Amino acid sequence: MESFQKMGRGTQKVPKEINLKELFLVIKRRFLMIAFITFLAGIAGYILNQSTVAPLYQSSSRIIIGADGESRKTLQVIVRDSSILDIVIKKLNLKETADQLANQISVASLEDSQVVSISVMDKDPVRASEIADTTAETFKEEVPKIVGKDYIQILSKAKVNPDPINPKTNNKQLYAIIGGIVIGIGLAFFLETLDDRIRSNKEIEELLEVPVLGKIPKINKRNMRRAANKSKLEVEMRGETIDYK
Repeated sequence: MESFQKMGRGTQKVPKEINLKELFLVIKRRFLMIAFITFLAGIAGYILNQSTVAPLYQSSSRIIIGADGESRKTLQVIVRDSSILDIVIKKLNLKETADQLANQISVASLEDSQVVSISVMDKDPVRASEIADTTAETFKEEVPKIVGKDYIQILSKAKVNPDPINPKTNNKQLYAIIGGIVIGIGLAFFLETLDDRIRSNKEIEELLEVPVLGKIPKINKRNMRRAANKSKLEVEMRGETIDYK
């Protein structure tokens, strides 16, 4: 009866105790899979880097609006209005509509002062400065027609900025490679938990609660050839010994 109970206990799978050596062996066994996932992630990151949007350049022109706070806010809104931008488009022969051009322009008061910055983003740094300056000049010309008073003075014209505001980096590829390594290692350990195969003498002893006295070597073609060559060598040596005697 006790032997049956012992066998019943032996058939229950004992939880594995994972140590650093076992972790290393898991990574070693699944190395090709981890390397393959990392390789695919690196390619994906490279493609994302290559498909990044074109670089954008920013240029700003500054004007002085001699008005109180509320009036200044009203005039800042007029800068991006179609009544101003349609004239800018005509002067520069732009293909954009007034709404599209308005999305490229931002207007902001500097430190709550009367100085207002008209910033323009564009794929061409020279055109960005031209749009900023032309918008400021047109705004100055058209404001008296709209509000009846000349509030506007040009403070400084836009300068060409050769440095893009969205520089291209390899961060996406680096993050993709790191993510691929993490995903690959995580998948390797997940597959390892689903693998019920016994890989070591220690697992056999824990499962059956009996010591391992010996093991049968794995039989394959290489081992069979090695055994055959060994037997042939022993036979030849015996033959030479008999001849010598």
